[in-house]
Amino acid sequence: MSVVRDLIRFMGGTAILTKQVISEGLRPPLYLRLITEQIQSIGLMSLPLVLITALSTGMVMALQFGLGLEKFGGKMYVPKIVSLSIIRELGPVFTSLMMAARVGAGITSELGSMKVTQQIDAIRALGTSPIKKIVIPRVIACIICVPLLAAIANLVGIGGGLLVGWSELNLTPAFYWQKVLETITLVDYMSGMGKTFFFALFIALPACYFGLNVSGGTRGVGVATTTSVVTASILILVGDYFLTKAFWIIEQWL
Repeated sequence: MSVVRDLIRFMGGTAILTKQVISEGLRPPLYLRLITEQIQSIGLMSLPLVLITALSTGMVMALQFGLGLEKFGGKMYVPKIVSLSIIRELGPVFTSLMMAARVGAGITSELGSMKVTQQIDAIRALGTSPIKKIVIPRVIACIICVPLLAAIANLVGIGGGLLVGWSELNLTPAFYWQKVLETITLVDYMSGMGKTFFFALFIALPACYFGLNVSGGTRGVGVATTTSVVTASILILVGDYFLTKAFWIIEQWL
């Protein structure tokens, strides 16, 4: 029963936090300097991790599919399979999971430490809203950075597949890119990128919620950080299925 109670508390608390973010985000002032700082912290600092993950994913996929399909004379389909898989699923999902691990943990631990040391109470005492000054800049930064990093990851992942296709499968770069451009459509690209905006919310909102509701001192910060990363990862993986289904239905209408 405790799990159900915690789940209900999380859903209700996140819904209230979301409402506060929307209502206060629509009212001035908007702290652009804080948003810029968070974009640098969340986006630029996460770029190396995303690049390594995307490059490794593209290379592994090309190698696995290439060696498997080569037995049946189908290695020329590697560019199609790799590019479509990365654009629609693996690029956005793996990028978001890496962001959940790094950014989600960072936001929760930072806000949790502020809560434990009563800095958030001090902000309220000064007449400033913690939601506007702490939560909203991080949410906006995630909404901006996650799609941009996913777009970069898509390109790097396809490039990693190209490296393996050229060096291991004897596929020329011209042939590889030709097949990639023949396969990927605007609908495929938008289907993958459209998910990243939801994934950004799945990362930022739970991280802020658990950080603002830390209890139990410094030990509680560690527990909240772990819970935040696990929750965001589950939301991304489960949400990916429903978002894929939703975008598929929209594609049928189009």
